[in-house]
Amino acid sequence: MPNSLDNQVLVLNRLWQPVNICSARRALGLLCLDHAHVVGTFEDNLFSTHDLQSWMRLEDGPEGWPVVRTVSSKFWLPSIIVLTAFDRLPRKEVKFSRENVLHRDGHVCQYCGERFESRDLNLDHVVPKDKGGMTTWENIVCSCIRCNSKKGNKLPSEAKMALLRKPVAPRWRPLVDFNGEVCKEHHESWRLFLEPNSASVTLSG
Repeated sequence: MPNSLDNQVLVLNRLWQPVNICSARRALGLLCLDHAHVVGTFEDNLFSTHDLQSWMRLEDGPEGWPVVRTVSSKFWLPSIIVLTAFDRLPRKEVKFSRENVLHRDGHVCQYCGERFESRDLNLDHVVPKDKGGMTTWENIVCSCIRCNSKKGNKLPSEAKMALLRKPVAPRWRPLVDFNGEVCKEHHESWRLFLEPNSASVTLSG
């Protein structure tokens, strides 16, 4: 049986920006140290904040949320916490790899615009290596086998081929998996912070 203390909790920084996901166990530890407060996201408690004591005193919790019981009381596990001091956003580079290039380009050949399975795609140096091209985010794109063969060891202009878009290094965003979808296992209230404009969160280039 899954342990509810392993449930995922959304972590916001002091400016209420999403920065991480942690376990409910870790969230409770931060609450006990007063390093974080619970964000209420239900009924009259929408966006209210609670320290550990005030959270434990709440009598009416969100329906369906897991409950922690002690000898003398019970309280609901948080779904979202906000850090009391941390106000930065994490920085992290996306690892350069074949799989991540395919994800960045959506498995779409950057010359013909058709989508393919991974096995039918190659990585193409926009500027060929023997012309000084580097193996970097800015010079590598997905290419189907046909377009890759057509381009050969030429510049796109020499092969009379055009890129769909200029390749760039993707920026990593917390809590978003690399194909641009919000992490699957979470409470619906997370969307208030992950998708504030009701628009899909995507990986930006």
